[in-house]
Amino acid sequence: MAEKIKLTIAYDGTDFHGFQVQLAPPVRTVQGVLEEVLGSICAKEVAVTGAGRTDSGVHARAQVVTFETSGKMPAERWSRVLNHRLPRDIVVRQAEVVPEAFHPRFDAREKVYRYTLETAALPDVFTRRYYTHLPRTLDVAAMRAAAQHLIGTHDFTSFSAAQAQVKDRVRHLQSIEICTSGTRIQLWFVGNGFLQYMVRILTGTLVAVGAGELSPDAIPHILAARDRRLAGRTMPPEGLTLWEVVYE
Repeated sequence: MAEKIKLTIAYDGTDFHGFQVQLAPPVRTVQGVLEEVLGSICAKEVAVTGAGRTDSGVHARAQVVTFETSGKMPAERWSRVLNHRLPRDIVVRQAEVVPEAFHPRFDAREKVYRYTLETAALPDVFTRRYYTHLPRTLDVAAMRAAAQHLIGTHDFTSFSAAQAQVKDRVRHLQSIEICTSGTRIQLWFVGNGFLQYMVRILTGTLVAVGAGELSPDAIPHILAARDRRLAGRTMPPEGLTLWEVVYE
């Protein structure tokens, strides 16, 4: 009898072309590496389903994936076996059996993303993979004021990739917190789901507010216009981490 295994994984997205398998052309993806390693263990093709599709260069602290197996390996052993075979930029943090009906994406209640900015004059060479270097002073108070306009249920067309295929762009943002520590600024986004590039565009827009290029009071107009051209730039991927996927 097949079991469904839920894995909580972390990965450094720098050397991956995103989470989702891409066949044309074939490139290195998180899903692809997981399926290849699981296939070698199970001696057959194994399909992996993820809670979300992180973009190329985006990291994850606690991405959630599932796969099915008819083997007899206890769930607690999967972490050790997989970590022995996976490359060093993917780590399985936890493995457990879940009901057949569980779906890592559709059962998620909310997702938490963190975007990290470093505003120091010089980058830190040892942590440069995990933040975006922005050597300038930002008005954090103005950014927080702007963020309040984004909380709630809105059509986020202005803050999503213009080429995205999804038709329903209404999402609920539960909170945005902007924290500072020295020259580091971290933006925490909690919501029921996120559109392609949404967190990176939201961050770019809040950065534009912090730099004095936009007024905090411009945010309602940008939301209502549903026009990607009015929002800020899409920030680079290296500052973004999928921090947590929350379930009931």
